[in-house]
Amino acid sequence: MNTKIKLDPSKTALLTMDVQKGVLGVVPGAEKILPNCVKVVEAARKNQFTVLHVGIGFEPGYPEVGPRASTFLMVKERGLFVKGSESAEIHPSLVKAGETIIYKQRYSAFSENSLNMILRAKGIENLVLFGISTSGIVLSTLRQAFDLDYKCVVIKDACLDRDEEVHRVLTEKVFTAQATVLTAREFEEQAAGE
Repeated sequence: MNTKIKLDPSKTALLTMDVQKGVLGVVPGAEKILPNCVKVVEAARKNQFTVLHVGIGFEPGYPEVGPRASTFLMVKERGLFVKGSESAEIHPSLVKAGETIIYKQRYSAFSENSLNMILRAKGIENLVLFGISTSGIVLSTLRQAFDLDYKCVVIKDACLDRDEEVHRVLTEKVFTAQATVLTAREFEEQAAGE
């Protein structure tokens, strides 16, 4: 679905997802997508899109992690992603003072938080997505956003997965059924109306 897009800035939000110091510290090679992430964030700001940052963030003591939350038990054991800790910080190259940061405790950016309420309150209809990992937060968020009737754009070279083949299949075959998939450069050009 790599077609020309026209996104009304007043109805479009960029979601940076899980591009946090703690994620970058445990996912090998993750820093290689940062230049594309920065390019997308700058293009979104320049074109007056709403920029929101979504990341993993738990309360001290991890009350959100029960005994069946297997993936997150490992996070709890390692003491990662407590709100206010260094591992929970959005990468400083992406976040600007005054921008909203929303925390979630499961995979989807919409998991048990105020994201959908904030988007609806701002009149947002279109979402531009990128993050780590392609098979985690990006896939989960895209599916839920599509079900919530948002028009979505995924920036494939600002996403990363531990498994390159999974990333390729998702961005080339799966996501295209529910989103426009672009590179950071294509997004930059199209957001500017080129």
